[in-house]
Amino acid sequence: LCKINPVVRSLVRCSGNNSWKITKLNHVAIVVPDLEKAASFYRDILHAEVSEPKPFKEHGFIRMFVRLGNANIELIQPLGDNSPISKFIESNKNGGLHHLCVEVDNIYNCLKHLKEKNIRTLSAEPKIGASGVPVLFLHPKDTCNVLHELEHIPEDDGSQ
Repeated sequence: LCKINPVVRSLVRCSGNNSWKITKLNHVAIVVPDLEKAASFYRDILHAEVSEPKPFKEHGFIRMFVRLGNANIELIQPLGDNSPISKFIESNKNGGLHHLCVEVDNIYNCLKHLKEKNIRTLSAEPKIGASGVPVLFLHPKDTCNVLHELEHIPEDDGSQ
């Protein structure tokens, strides 16, 4: 399955009325036990631009972005013991890679395609994510053991 990652290759294809495509890598998410320590590494050692921390109580985490030009690293720390991210930290005491996020121009057509290809998702329908846009997570067992987040960002049609 993972030699050329046919899941990703399949996701980039468009078909008829179910037209959609991946437009770019948005971010790589890393769960960390100490957000400020992680931010300091990127800011002070690698001289990267790091955003201010922003809590998302409804999602159970606090995050910062490391800006890397055309993509970002999302640093995530759990907010409380009931956070879904807390389970990740319990299994990975020092944190680690949590997910990859790619932007798609039509998440709803993408979801139809995923269902046709028997790719499991963690929710039946897209949900509004921390960035305020529809997102969908793909089951890691169907994606080379890496959690993938799809984020709905329609392409600019030039009308504005």
